[in-house]
Parts: sequence; C-alpha cells; structure tokens
Amino acid sequence: MISAALVAALVGYGSTIALVLAAAQAVGASPAQTASWVAAICFAKGLGSILLSTWKKVPMVLAWSTPGAALIAASTGINMNEAVGAFVMTGGLIALTGVLPPVNRAVSSIPTGVASGMLAGVLLPFCVAVATYTVSDWRMVLPLIAVFLIVRLISPLYAVLAALAAGLAIAFTYAGVPAPTLRYEALTLVFIRPEFNPAVLIGLGLPLYLVTMASQNLPGFAVVRAHGYTPPVSAALGVTGIGSAIAGLFGSHTFNMAAITAAICLGDDVHPDKSKRWQVGLAYGAIWILLGLSGPVIIATIIAMPKAIIAVVAGLALVTPFIGAVASAFDSQDTRFAAATTFIVTASGIAAFGVAAAFWGLLAGLLVHLMDNLKRR
Repeated sequence: MISAALVAALVGYGSTIALVLAAAQAVGASPAQTASWVAAICFAKGLGSILLSTWKKVPMVLAWSTPGAALIAASTGINMNEAVGAFVMTGGLIALTGVLPPVNRAVSSIPTGVASGMLAGVLLPFCVAVATYTVSDWRMVLPLIAVFLIVRLISPLYAVLAALAAGLAIAFTYAGVPAPTLRYEALTLVFIRPEFNPAVLIGLGLPLYLVTMASQNLPGFAVVRAHGYTPPVSAALGVTGIGSAIAGLFGSHTFNMAAITAAICLGDDVHPDKSKRWQVGLAYGAIWILLGLSGPVIIATIIAMPKAIIAVVAGLALVTPFIGAVASAFDSQDTRFAAATTFIVTASGIAAFGVAAAFWGLLAGLLVHLMDNLKRR
C-alpha cells in the first residue's frame, strides 16, 4: 500500500507541478502566495483522502484539477484576489452538486462533446507550446522530448516524471542556471481575501467547475466503480467542494477525484483483501501532506528552471488529456459540430466584456447544440 501510494503521489505531483506554478504566475501570485497555494492544496487533498477513506471504508484518492490549472494558466487580466473568489465559488458549486439534485441534473444535461470541446480548447495552446519551444530552444527541448518519448514506450505513467527530471538536469548543467539555495524555510499559509468579480466568476469560476466535474470527478468515480466499489458520490463532492472553498482562501485551486493515479491505488496488488484496501488512502494522504511541507524547496527548484523547460514539461503532461478530450468531443456525430464550435472559440483565446474564452466557447457550443436539436424536431 505504501509503495502504491508513493508512486501515485509522486507521479501526480511531479507530472503537473509545473502547470500549477504556471497557473499561479498567470494570476500574479507572489512567491509566498504560490507556496501557500501548493501547500494548501496538498494538505487539503491529503486530509480529504484520509477522511473519505476512513469514513466510507472505500479507497478514495484525490487529486488537484489538472485541466483546472491549465484553464487558470491560460487566463489573462485576472489578479490573485479575483482568482481566489472564483476558486471559492467553484468549491461551493461542487458541494451543491452533491446535495442538490437540480444542480446535478443541470450539469449532466450539458453534452459530453461540448464539455470536452471546451477542455480541448483550453489544453491546445499548452500542447502547441511544445512545438514552438522546440524551434526557439531546441538544444534544451529536444533532449527532454527524447527522454519523454523513450520512457513512454517503456512506461507511459512515468514519461512526464522522467521529462521533469531531464529538465532539471539540463537546466542546472547545460543551461547554466545557478542552483537555488535548498534551505528549508518555515511554511506559512497565506490568507488571501477573495474578490467576487462577476466577469471572473463567469469566465473562470464557471468553466473551472465544469471541467473539474466533467473531466476529473466523473472519470474518477468511474475508476472507483470499475474496481468493484460503490463510490460515495455525495460525500466525495461535499468534502472536495467544501475543502476546495476553504483551501481556496489560501490560494489553492480546486481538488477532486483522481482517475489515473487512483487506478494505481485500487489494484489487487495493493492489498489482497478488498475490504482492507481503503487503508491505501491513509498512506496516500500522509504522503501528500509531506509533499505540502516540502513545497518551498521543490517550488524554488522548479521556478529556477528556464521558461522553455517548464512550458515543455507542462505541455507534454497535457498531451494525453488533450487526446482524451478531442476523442470525447468528436465521438458523437450528433454533437460533433457543436463540439467543434466550442473547441474553436475556446482555443482562440478571445475575451469579451472581461469574460474569458472558455465561457464564450461553452456558450457558443450550447447555442449550436440547441439549434441542431430544434432542427431535428
């Protein structure tokens, strides 16, 4: 159980921490606020995993919202206080989804293709950045991509983690980046006053809620169910929603059910007795708390890396989610045109009336879907 929890936590942390740091930079987080962001979300999902696993006797593995971090990183013109307001609202909406059937039905009524089209549009610029930096910084980037591709042939799960390790080696050797002072400093959670800007709540908070539910929570529950457990949906949404709202006050974006890393912790090799496998959630949660305490050292190391390496690692980490989003977006012929509309508008990066592209993409896709349904009738 300990080895499975350790692998799951390290893969989850190492493969997307660069993206979380990019999100913090996009909303103007200070170094102290960035450290608080990472620590708060590590503590929250660690404690949440322990609470849900102990309470429901089901192995519950939580993760931060990777698509959510990509959405935040793609945002412009938003300050940290406004972002925190959106994080708090998103957490509240997730909690409401667990207790109010009408909210659940409203979210479920959004076509999968449209929701996936929005996610694909958010992820596309990060994947494109890999090609862009390959041209401008090929000496640093090509070896990193080579490591990713080679390790992917052996074990796709560790490919991004290997790329991050290669990026660190390249940064502090070939690129000549001075090694940061790895001095442990006392960790301080920074309270950030939320500012509820309507444009940011609509342009960031609502899309963050939708991508978290559609691309994280629903697949996460499916993984738990596929391993023979009945997922405690209402309890999980309540814990992650309320936990996200509280952690958001210290800079953290949303956390949710895990999917890929959850599969590592739910197999028969974790514990032969299925009824005792819930204990992996305790080990997993404890490791995340330790990662949160180690945040200042890890963050200082990654931030010292060249921008090209950070962008490429983040882009490589999002290739697989992008493939899944595109496949889901265009799977159904009935919603294919609406999904394409959502994808194009979201990927364009347009912003109108202070509202980001993800919302306009979703709105455009839903309008096209409504028109298509009226035509069929």
